[in-house]
Amino acid sequence: MKISGWLFDIYPNMVNGLTLWLIGDDGQRHCLQHEFAVRFYAAGPSAQLRALWKFLEEREEPVKLSRTERRDIYTGKITVLACEVPNPAALRDLFQQVSLAFPDLTYYDADIHLALRYAAETGVFPLARCEVETLGNQVQAIQPLDKRWELDPVAPPMRILSLAPDDDPSCRTPKGIIFQYERYSYRLDLEPARAVLVNLRTILERFDPDLILTNHGDTWLIPWLASKIKELGISIPINRDPAYQILTHKEHTYFSYGKIVYRGQQSQFFGRWHLDKQNTMLWSDYGLDGALEMARVTCLPVQEAARLSPGSGISAMQFVTAMQTGILIPWRKAQAEKPKTALELIRADMGGMVYQPTIGLHENVIGIDFVSMYPGIMVHFNISPEVQRSGVALEPSTEEPGIVPQTLEPLLKKRIAYKTALFDMPKWDDRREKYKARSSAEKWLLVTCFGYLGYKNARFGRIESHEAVTAYGREALLRAKEAAEELGYEILHMYVDGIWVKKATKPDADDIRKLLEDVADRTGLPIALDGMYRWVAFLPSQVNAKVPVANRYFGVFQDGSTKVRGIEARRRDTAPLLSKTQMGILEILAKAPDIAAIRKVMPEVDRFIDSKVRALRDGRVPLEDLVMRQRLSRELEAYRTPSPAARAAQQLAEVGKTMRAGQSIRFIITRGKPGVHAWDLPAEVDRKSIDVQRYQTLLYRAIRTVLDAVVPLEKPPDLFDLPVRIEMPIKTDLMAVC
Repeated sequence: MKISGWLFDIYPNMVNGLTLWLIGDDGQRHCLQHEFAVRFYAAGPSAQLRALWKFLEEREEPVKLSRTERRDIYTGKITVLACEVPNPAALRDLFQQVSLAFPDLTYYDADIHLALRYAAETGVFPLARCEVETLGNQVQAIQPLDKRWELDPVAPPMRILSLAPDDDPSCRTPKGIIFQYERYSYRLDLEPARAVLVNLRTILERFDPDLILTNHGDTWLIPWLASKIKELGISIPINRDPAYQILTHKEHTYFSYGKIVYRGQQSQFFGRWHLDKQNTMLWSDYGLDGALEMARVTCLPVQEAARLSPGSGISAMQFVTAMQTGILIPWRKAQAEKPKTALELIRADMGGMVYQPTIGLHENVIGIDFVSMYPGIMVHFNISPEVQRSGVALEPSTEEPGIVPQTLEPLLKKRIAYKTALFDMPKWDDRREKYKARSSAEKWLLVTCFGYLGYKNARFGRIESHEAVTAYGREALLRAKEAAEELGYEILHMYVDGIWVKKATKPDADDIRKLLEDVADRTGLPIALDGMYRWVAFLPSQVNAKVPVANRYFGVFQDGSTKVRGIEARRRDTAPLLSKTQMGILEILAKAPDIAAIRKVMPEVDRFIDSKVRALRDGRVPLEDLVMRQRLSRELEAYRTPSPAARAAQQLAEVGKTMRAGQSIRFIITRGKPGVHAWDLPAEVDRKSIDVQRYQTLLYRAIRTVLDAVVPLEKPPDLFDLPVRIEMPIKTDLMAVC
């Protein structure tokens, strides 16, 4: 019998091989079994390999052993002992025993996700359309009908059930659950819990959703349901596969890129998906379409691809490439950075090119961006850990592509194709939002791949390759600068992969086209027009008005849209009142067709500011717009001088809500001690306790950030009636304010 459809879920079964779930073209959900052996490899002295052979032969679990040659990208071809395990579910325990018994051996392919192994061997990945030949429910053969890199893959017809508590559990205990599926939507009280469980069971049995999409599902809703199921003894088919219980991963914190990151508890299902919008990586950026795209290109199951970081996604893609090309994947990377003198370190690790901007307001500015510059460099110049290079020459590599370029090239081409299609696509096209979401997911993978190349624990990372990428980037930017200057442009700013230029006279379309072509010819990298600005303002430091800041600017494009970087509106810890005020001012200023017309719109700006300040003073600003947000940088007991976030976290701890390092704490600034009121406390903040004067100070600073650049304020408006301290140098630390 042949079945065609979409691979929906994949995991090891309890007996032998894999369990596959397919959404068939016939509309049915098929549960199939596939015998699938997995392998790991061991390398080391012959005597130890012989001892390992005997150790595995004496065990009850069947293991097929053989000697073979494989390629280690750091050392070349080596002879290894291949250990084939027929039951994938047994691999983890078996390898743990082996690694403890023979710790001095080098192991490969030992901890690779099962879905990645399956994709590498069969070409079938999560959400792939495939054709399966079966005998009963046993898979005899399977083949893919599409590829990961298709722009318009046919989407499976999924059934989605949405569940959400009627209140934020981090603030108040919910009293009900809201159900939504198809055209139905209704609310059930949490008490009695039996009614909730009975209704949920009925929906699961009749509607049989493929995806349960929740708010606070990982951290509250699913644990609550699981506890009530156990307490009341009511059986619910929350997993399609009745042989499995809900898979739970505990909460944890980790250090990444200079900050502590918190990941909440996770709850995953078997045979259907569960995604929590509050606990899914970058959901606010690309939503469900982006999460599905992440699964397609990384080959990880949707529930994991949506929750893992882009770095883990890039690593998964490299693993698939390695297995497809016969490259060993080290269990624990042993390569260290080559020793360097201090002078060699300075020369090698100079980072990206940053050209200090010309402070002030500039008209008719052209913004140019290299398209995914660093991934493009890795692909175009074949930068990979196993590829030896000397010097920086901006000519395409003629060598066989390394594992990193092989992995990135199709992903880079796909994102460029999406960006190109979006450029010409009308706004009413229903593909537009999907393309944007998929492109965003791919962007995060491409952004991360550069940092991952220099990450010490990356299986295919090497700091020398990381340094080579930045060296090529600096050279490309310098060549772009030379091209622009030879065409008569003034360089206003250069920042890693972007350049801003202007001419004495407004450039036309032919001038811009000539500039782009010249830069692309000289660098060999794809280039794109970020936009033609009516005007752009490069801002100084908040501490010293004479010192420029590389990534702090705002501007208005010819179509009236705005771009902001580095100001309060872009900061996650900014109260919405400040962000909305800044963006409101910019939207008014964007009506000015040129710099000379800015003063004509200032009366409207003044009225807008007046309305915001009066609303703040009169207590008409919604409390939600006053909420600040900070991340706990350590555990609460480790603070010596508590920050505002730590003081708010202490308030939460006193009512039984434990906050962990890496979690964001929401609070409102209040008068007196402790100076903050945690937003997630059960009791609402008293409006009379809000420190209006401090919010007024912050509001004035946010307004001044914008207006000082376009129409400098000689003194604070009378409306503010601010104290003398407002004239002191601005400090970026929120402690100075709170």
